[in-house]
Amino acid sequence: MSDKLIVSRRGLLKTGAAAGVGLAAPMVFSRPAWAYTNEPKGKSVIFGFNVPQTGAYADEGADELRAYQLAVEHLNGEGDGGMLNTFSSKALKGNGVLGKKVEYVTGDTQTKSDAARASAKRMIEKDGAIMITGGSSSGVAIAVQGLCQEAGVIFMAGLTHSNDTTGKDKKANGFRHFFNAYMSGAALAPVLKANYGSDRKAYHLTADYTWGWTQEESIAAATEALGWETVAKVRTPLGAGDFSQYLTPVLNSGADVLILNHYGRDMVNSLTQAVQFGLRDKIVNGKKFEIVVPLYSRLMAQGAGDAVKGIFGSTNWHWSLQDEGSKAFVKSFGQKYGFPPSQAAHTCYVQALLYADACERAGTFNPCGVVEALEGFEFDGMGNGPTLYRADDHQCFKSVLVVKGKENPTSEFDRLEVVDQVPAEQVTYPPDHPMFAGGDLGKCNPGA
Repeated sequence: MSDKLIVSRRGLLKTGAAAGVGLAAPMVFSRPAWAYTNEPKGKSVIFGFNVPQTGAYADEGADELRAYQLAVEHLNGEGDGGMLNTFSSKALKGNGVLGKKVEYVTGDTQTKSDAARASAKRMIEKDGAIMITGGSSSGVAIAVQGLCQEAGVIFMAGLTHSNDTTGKDKKANGFRHFFNAYMSGAALAPVLKANYGSDRKAYHLTADYTWGWTQEESIAAATEALGWETVAKVRTPLGAGDFSQYLTPVLNSGADVLILNHYGRDMVNSLTQAVQFGLRDKIVNGKKFEIVVPLYSRLMAQGAGDAVKGIFGSTNWHWSLQDEGSKAFVKSFGQKYGFPPSQAAHTCYVQALLYADACERAGTFNPCGVVEALEGFEFDGMGNGPTLYRADDHQCFKSVLVVKGKENPTSEFDRLEVVDQVPAEQVTYPPDHPMFAGGDLGKCNPGA
C-alpha cells in the first residue's frame, strides 16, 4: 500500500502499509499524509510557550516558563533528565523529538484572552510553532484552545481549572493535565465536613470569569450536599487588588464560612485582607468563623504568609510529595533555580513531556497522530500516580491533593501540608455530567 492519510473517528491513525490492519473501511483522502500546519522541515522543532508574564497571574507564569525551559533541556539531553527517568513511557531518549532538537518561542498572555490569542497566533503564523502550551487562566486557556483548533495545532493547556475547558468548550486539538473545579469540590467536601461539620453557612467571593463561575458552582454543590447553606455568591473583578468593599458585607451576612474562589495575587490580597478584617477571630452562629480557599498553590501560600495557617484547599501537585517522579522533578528544578517548583511549573513541565512523548509514539508531529496517541493514554511516574488522559474529553484523571496551611512552617516555601491524597475514583465523573454538558469535542484539525 502506498502512503496515504487514514482518518478515524477523531483523525489520523496510521500511514503506510500498516494502516488499515484490523480497521473497518477507513476513509482515504488523496491529500498527502504530511500536510499539516508548521511541519518541521529542518533539524529543529519549535514549541510555543504562552504564559502570563504580566498581570494578576504573573508569578505562576514565571514559574511555568522556568519549567518549560527545564523540559526543553531534558528533551534535548541536557541536565539530569528529570522525569524522563521516571516516566512510565520510554519513548523519549533525550535526543530531541523525532530526531529534531527542540527550540521554543514565548508570548505574554497578560492574563487576557485577546492578548493570549494574539501571542499564540503570532507564534503559529510567524514563528512556526507546532504546539502551543501554557497559561494560568481558564479564560485564556479556552480562548487559545479555540484558536489552536482553528489553526490546526495542538494545545497542551497549562494551569486551567474551569470545568468548561474540558466541558462545554472542549476541543479535539486541546488537552488538559491539570485537575478541575469539580474535582476540587469532590476532594474537599469530606474534609470540610470532618473538620467543620454539616451545619454551616457559606459566603462566596468569586473571580468573575469562567474559572470562578465553575469553581463557585462546584464547591457550592459539594458543600450543599453536606447540608451547608449558601448565604451569598458575590462576583469580584480579576485583579481587583483591594477587596475591602467585598469583605465588609460578610460581617453582617450571618455566614460562618468565607469561601474565596480567587487565585494568584487576587487570592493573596483577598485572604490577607480577610484576616486583617478579623474574620478568623470571630464567633458566628456559635461557631468559629472559617475561611476556605478551594484552589491553592505554593506561590499563593508563600505570598499570603501566615494568613494561610489552618486554611484548607486543594492542589494538583505539591513539591513535598515523595514519589520518584516528584522527587526527580524537584531535584532538577531546585538545582537549576534554587527553590522548589509550584504546581503551575509541574503541570507545564509534564504537558511538554507528554506532547513530545505522544509525537514519538505516533511517529509524527501531525496533530491528528498526536491526538490518537494521547486519547486513552495511561501513564505513571509523573508525580500524580497512575493517570488517564480520557478520550471522551481530553481530561486527565488522577489523585487530587487536599492541603492545609501549616501552623509551623520551616521556610517561606513550606507553607502547605498535604492532609489527604484523594484517589482518582473519588473525583471521576461521567463525560455527560451536567457541569460539563453542552460541548462537542469535534474532530482533530491538522490544519494546512
